[in-house]
Amino acid sequence: MNDASKNPTVVREILKRELSNIAPETDLDALESSADLREELDLDSFDFVRFITAVCAALDMDVPEQDYMQFSTLAQAEQYLIGRA
Repeated sequence: MNDASKNPTVVREILKRELSNIAPETDLDALESSADLREELDLDSFDFVRFITAVCAALDMDVPEQDYMQFSTLAQAEQYLIGRA
């Protein structure tokens, strides 16, 4: 875990950056923070896991597989990641 994981702005930027790598056609500024990412961005299971893996790598942290559903929305993911910092 690094110091970036303690900063909400940095965490949000990393989440959006990694989402844009998975779904580049998406306007992330228009995405509601409470929107279900898999539904709104049409992410399959593989893309969803790639997103979580990339975020974890960027923040140098591990997330157990049973916690993956904490990444269902941007708001949930941000709250989860900051809470683990």
